[in-house]
Amino acid sequence: MRILIQTLFIIGLVVTSIATFAQQSEMFGPYELHYSVVTTTFLEPEVAASYGITRGKKRAILNLAVREQHEDGSSEARTMLIEGRTWDLIQNQFLEFKEVREGPAIYYIAEFKFIDEEWRFFEVNFRPEGADQTYTFKLKHQLYLDQ
Repeated sequence: MRILIQTLFIIGLVVTSIATFAQQSEMFGPYELHYSVVTTTFLEPEVAASYGITRGKKRAILNLAVREQHEDGSSEARTMLIEGRTWDLIQNQFLEFKEVREGPAIYYIAEFKFIDEEWRFFEVNFRPEGADQTYTFKLKHQLYLDQ
């Protein structure tokens, strides 16, 4: 029970961190894609283990969630078909996304390795449930080792 509470708390932090960190989101038609990149050492060991995430100083996750914005001002979480890759000057890696559902929240996480202070580039193709097209999201993000 304690692990479940910790898990829900950490998931809440990750999901709300999407909005907290300078509103890290981008609009694609009526779909708002929220994103964050965090090192895996940010996660408690029990939480990481429950989601099959490998913690490490040179490991991070990309967290994505999409919401459809309705004309009445409401929004709704959507599942999506998703594929992507990440690279830096030395390595290229295809991302393997895991779908996570917590109540009404739906998000996708992918692990990757990084080099300290190196810029990571991301390119993700996604098609939200109900969309008639696939969108491409690109991101450049610098990561640092936790000291």
